[in-house]
Amino acid sequence: MVEAYARLVRAQIRSQTQYRASFCVDLVMAAFTTLIEAAVVLVLFRVTPTIGGFDLREVLLMSALASCSFDLADLLVGNIERLSRYVRTGLLDTILVRPLGALPQLLCTDFSLRRIGRVAQSALLLVVVLWYVDIEWTPGRALLLVVTPIAGCALFAATFVLGASVAFWFVESGEIANAFTYGGKEFARYPATIYPVALRRVFGYGLGLALVGYHPALVLTGRADPLGGPSWLAWLVPIAALGAWALALFVWRTGIRHYRSTGS
Repeated sequence: MVEAYARLVRAQIRSQTQYRASFCVDLVMAAFTTLIEAAVVLVLFRVTPTIGGFDLREVLLMSALASCSFDLADLLVGNIERLSRYVRTGLLDTILVRPLGALPQLLCTDFSLRRIGRVAQSALLLVVVLWYVDIEWTPGRALLLVVTPIAGCALFAATFVLGASVAFWFVESGEIANAFTYGGKEFARYPATIYPVALRRVFGYGLGLALVGYHPALVLTGRADPLGGPSWLAWLVPIAALGAWALALFVWRTGIRHYRSTGS
């Protein structure tokens, strides 16, 4: 069964790299997006010395951690956002009649290789920012740096699946999903101190997005949380990711059972 999924991915890679010049342009343009996001942070600090009580180095670290996690999730499962088109046009029926899992098929069938450019760029940006921040390394901080992007990727991936699953009930659900995926990424890129209490509770701790960039950056830089949160919150990203996946898979399976072909 794994081989079947691998063949789907290889077929997508071959088709996308058939025209190499076009593929290279797509790769560069995808990577360029990450640089624009970093530039936005630099522009903000041209008009203010701090954001939410944090300086440029600290905010860049939060932004780099969140971007690295999100871009990796976008590469692996971001194409699930096309589910609404599959439901609307009835293409999902062709997925369901095959003797393979519907979710893995969707992820493999529309795999977008060009997004690897963003992953590479965000990883490079994270390395540069870590050098710029000049962190005093300890074994715990080194382990946290490894765990955070991986668990953050899992958390964002679950958010992608959860947001896309809304299409089973509301076909034109793209904006709803984007509010939690791309909107969640923007939330995670900046200090939690700049957001109202309600947003911090819903996005920061309800969805766990403050655990992707804000709290790990606090631990890596050795700074206490101005909001009074304990330092061990930075280690809860894997638990938040597991909880998010449990919810996402529950909603996905409920949606699959609810689905009755085009028009349902």
